[in-house]
Amino acid sequence: MTPDRRSFAGASARELAGLTGILVLAAILRFVALPTRGRWDADQGHDMLTLLELTQRGVVPLLGPPTSIGDFHHGVLYYFLLAPAAWLSGSDPVAVTGMIALAGIAAVAVTWWLARSIGGPVAALIAGLLMATSAAAVDESTFIWNPNLIALSSSIALAAAWRAWSAPPGVARPLAWVVAFAGAIATMHCHVLGSVLAPAIVVPWILDVRRRDPAGRRRLLIAGGIGLLLLILSYVPLLVHELQTNFSEVQAALAFLSGGGEPSSMSLPVRFLVVGLRVLAWPLVGLITEAPVAAILAAAGVIAAVGWRSAAADDAGERRAARWFGLTLLWTTAALTVAASGLATVVPSLPNDHYHAFADPIVFVTVGLGLAALARLPHDARVVAGADRTLPPLGAIVAGAIVVGIVGFNLVRQPPLISPDGGWPGGDAAAQRVLDALGDVPASEDVVLHSLPDFKSGDALRFPLVHRGASVPELDALPAYDGLPNVVICDDLFQEAIGAPCGGPAEDARVAPYGQRLIDRFEAAPDRWISVYVPG
Repeated sequence: MTPDRRSFAGASARELAGLTGILVLAAILRFVALPTRGRWDADQGHDMLTLLELTQRGVVPLLGPPTSIGDFHHGVLYYFLLAPAAWLSGSDPVAVTGMIALAGIAAVAVTWWLARSIGGPVAALIAGLLMATSAAAVDESTFIWNPNLIALSSSIALAAAWRAWSAPPGVARPLAWVVAFAGAIATMHCHVLGSVLAPAIVVPWILDVRRRDPAGRRRLLIAGGIGLLLLILSYVPLLVHELQTNFSEVQAALAFLSGGGEPSSMSLPVRFLVVGLRVLAWPLVGLITEAPVAAILAAAGVIAAVGWRSAAADDAGERRAARWFGLTLLWTTAALTVAASGLATVVPSLPNDHYHAFADPIVFVTVGLGLAALARLPHDARVVAGADRTLPPLGAIVAGAIVVGIVGFNLVRQPPLISPDGGWPGGDAAAQRVLDALGDVPASEDVVLHSLPDFKSGDALRFPLVHRGASVPELDALPAYDGLPNVVICDDLFQEAIGAPCGGPAEDARVAPYGQRLIDRFEAAPDRWISVYVPG
């Protein structure tokens, strides 16, 4: 038998052609209509303001984006990772979103490699294809948000850890462990709950250290020390902030934990089941309330694949990887059940499945391993009546049908080409309309921006105004509001918290003490009203 000709890094030309096709498909799904596809709201405006300050004014941030589960922040490394795109583009949100899309495509390639190194070419093809077409993964690649880099950082951490851990006993790979630690650190910075991934990297490193000879053990311990140093260095900005603010972040985190975390009326077992269902099904079928039957089937398939490959895989490495993945998914579900009990309540308008985005590569690879094994099942070759050919393997038919079903399900559920709020072009157009209304206002004059409700930032409008050259200081930086133009951005989804409806009553009540008159009011996006006032 002629040996398979290898072309690059041990992969055949056919495998690389398949990977190329998958990456092209991933790119098409992520880059089509990119400017209008991603949502544009306060979170995106806040991140772009920080990047603008960093890359154009040299203001180095000490904290990452604010969390939604307490009065503390995510890691600041997220901003540094996006800074090159912001710097090169003059803080253009489309360029920053493009970098996030590239990260999503790279995550497909890394996940493909991880599946191939464990289960072979077929497992890689399936895992890569499922991640490339996943509606959830595409959505995570098409708008600006700190969790949207986790798919790449966590897949790098897992792939590098497996590269090191699967090495023969006489071959230590300390550099791979350093890369794994760096990927885990980036995951922790992009979302505080990404710290749940850390044990999945640290425990294999400990097991790898224990099985090495003295020389190899020493090299791996040095790698662990480098990883710890990287972790400490990555949080130096946070330390600087804490020293300046009497450890306000630590106090906020402790207050959140001592207060019981996120409230939940569900019992612990029920929360565990719901969280587990979301962790296992989200990458494959999306939000569980939109397709509950598909979600249950997907979760059952992942569990079956873990159990089957953990017990019955012929290759010892595949058995070990399947057990590693299974324990990681179990740990993830248990940890999030306690630390993020809000996941037990599914709110369609609250996309908090990003809490467990670091587990998505594990789900894709696990499904790839299971379906590849199904396709390899032995069968009785039977000759088709009247034809000189045999029936294809039943396992391969079933596996192919499942892949086609999952891919087709996701292709018809891709994110819309135009975000309901108009995306960044909609936000920029709203800012231009405000500036047109204030046409006689000197460019050097400050604009007062109010946001209703008070607890929601007005950065969805502040950034495009600043990006267009307007001066829009924070409210606490202005001595008075009555002699300046006042702009109010009002979110009608929070009408109960505001105490009055947007579109007039709420905004007029806010500016009433300042003697302002209305010159323009419009609905910039569904339930997002903007009102422009001037003195007099």
